[in-house]
Amino acid sequence: MGIYEELKERGLIAQVTDEALIRDLINSGKATFYIGFDCTADSLTAGHFMALTLMKRLQMAGNKPIALIGGGTTMIGDPSGRSDMRKMLTREDIDHNAECFKKQMSRFIEFGEGKAMMVNNADWLLNLNYVDLLREVGACFSVNNMLRAECYKQRMEKGLSFLEFNYMIMQSYDFYYLFKNYDCNLQFGGDDQWSNMLGGTELIRRKLGKDASAMTITLLTDSNGMKMGKTAGNAVWLDPDKTSPYDFFQYWRNVGDADVIKCIKMLTFLPMSEIHEMEKWEGSQLNKAKEILAYELTKLVHGEDEANKALEAARSVFGGSGSSENMPTVEVDTPEIGILDALVKAALAPSKGEARRLVQQGGVSVDDEKIGDVMHIVKIGGGVILRKGKKQFVKLIQK
Repeated sequence: MGIYEELKERGLIAQVTDEALIRDLINSGKATFYIGFDCTADSLTAGHFMALTLMKRLQMAGNKPIALIGGGTTMIGDPSGRSDMRKMLTREDIDHNAECFKKQMSRFIEFGEGKAMMVNNADWLLNLNYVDLLREVGACFSVNNMLRAECYKQRMEKGLSFLEFNYMIMQSYDFYYLFKNYDCNLQFGGDDQWSNMLGGTELIRRKLGKDASAMTITLLTDSNGMKMGKTAGNAVWLDPDKTSPYDFFQYWRNVGDADVIKCIKMLTFLPMSEIHEMEKWEGSQLNKAKEILAYELTKLVHGEDEANKALEAARSVFGGSGSSENMPTVEVDTPEIGILDALVKAALAPSKGEARRLVQQGGVSVDDEKIGDVMHIVKIGGGVILRKGKKQFVKLIQK
């Protein structure tokens, strides 16, 4: 089985522009491909995970990745999948975020001479002359076709700014620039990027001719097959200072039964023969599959030591072996604390009002004892485990 066939079996391919050409290109290790990452925060999230593992798989098969940092496109903001306009960031913010991305990507992709490379589209986009861009690039785009693009539909309902309307042109120009200057013959992106990606392919064809576009191939990963990266309104970050290895482990440990095998296929590097055996699992066996998923991904992002610690802590919480020493811990100044204050202190509730609601609804326990009294006093002693629902745990200790 070639790498292309493996990607299909793992459910990673949704649409392609020329399947036979793509298959031959990446199976022979001759693809130079790029994936873009806009720098909207100072850390990558679990939502970027599929792209990072995809780049790793293709590099292992001999293909050359280009990690495109969107220092330029981030200044405009991608409207895809948005109901409102993205926050405008300063150039300094974007540059800082780009540096953070580089460090995290290095855990997945091997950079160096003849290997993967990293480029920043600020290097060419910010130097473009506006009138020249309109004449040379804008003339290749039909406004009617752009307005029909899926990436604009949601924003059109509430108002699409002219700034955001230019995003497709900027992203298309990226592929055109990389094709000319870095021999990039393949682009990957999520299904919400399909129209933008086709724009790049069409721009190359129109500017460089049909012969040049013969090696311009667009492959699409099904990023909307799973809604990854957010839980309870908060992003799941790859930066351990933002999302601890334990919380990262717990996020994947708590995926739905219907998604766990799909996640294992798409995101882990376990052999397909092993995964096919897991597909037969049912009932309580799916909890084992979730544990495997969480462990493999935590190991990939945070290393084997942190994955082992998270596994041990999770097993202690769920009644298995191990201790709670690796569980997220919050220090309390006093030997006892009210249950509502404890929930807020442990970040299990954003306010005392929300904490009250949780207690009244029976969603809180201390050392496995359900607490229904909003006036309950938690005695810290040598440490207690505060639980919200079935999935969130924090150990409280006294300073």
